[in-house]
Amino acid sequence: MIDFIRKESYGLKDLENIVAILRGPGGCPWDAEQTHTSSRRNLLEESYEVVEAIDEGSSDHLKEELGDLLLQVFIHAEMEKEQGGFTVDDVADGICKKLIYRHPHVFGEVEVQNSAEVLVNWEALKRTEKSQDTYTDTLQAVAKSLPALWRAEKVQKKAKKAGFDWDRTEDALAKLEEEVAELKEAIAQGTNTAEELGDLLFAAVNVSRFIAVDSEMALHAASEKFISRFAKVEALAKEAGRDMKDMTLSELDELWEQAKRA
Repeated sequence: MIDFIRKESYGLKDLENIVAILRGPGGCPWDAEQTHTSSRRNLLEESYEVVEAIDEGSSDHLKEELGDLLLQVFIHAEMEKEQGGFTVDDVADGICKKLIYRHPHVFGEVEVQNSAEVLVNWEALKRTEKSQDTYTDTLQAVAKSLPALWRAEKVQKKAKKAGFDWDRTEDALAKLEEEVAELKEAIAQGTNTAEELGDLLFAAVNVSRFIAVDSEMALHAASEKFISRFAKVEALAKEAGRDMKDMTLSELDELWEQAKRA
């Protein structure tokens, strides 16, 4: 039996202790087997569940999901501690020092007039801190693990700081149309289709940036709209005593138009 005292309420040190117990001798075999790599997906999933709770606007749900995400932080820190690496206190120390360093207008003598100046200073300090000597360094530093649309947007914003950007929305749209034509040609020739599709998506993100639309959220909304209309199409098919898979594309298109008008 593990020597553990139950409490009415717990704090961060208690969470650190519980994680250590779970991974230690006499703890949980499954928890003890986990590694940074095996827990990678859990960390991502918990992050997305936090975002979902934010979108729901539920404070209770957000508190729960933040706890699940916090657990992942403590688990990874405990793994490092076991190997003689860093501890969760080292993690806290690092982020505290980073916040102090990147907020000289709060913790130092720098003066700013607005949030725009704060962001300019933040980027300059970040480049110095990470030894990013060139604009290319800043592009390469964008995390490869980000969702592809978000990563494309961040890369484009970094490039913009070097002056490498379109002047107008119309220019970005023209590039999008050019990429559509190149994809059509690639499909016709049966070559470079993946590359040309990637170029098309990258160009679409450029357009979204110019019209101030989050491309990731826009695609998410489009998926939700498709699901909603698909459900209506299936319902209409059932009302007609039909199974969708037995209908022609023309018939399904007709139901789709009905669903759009509903």
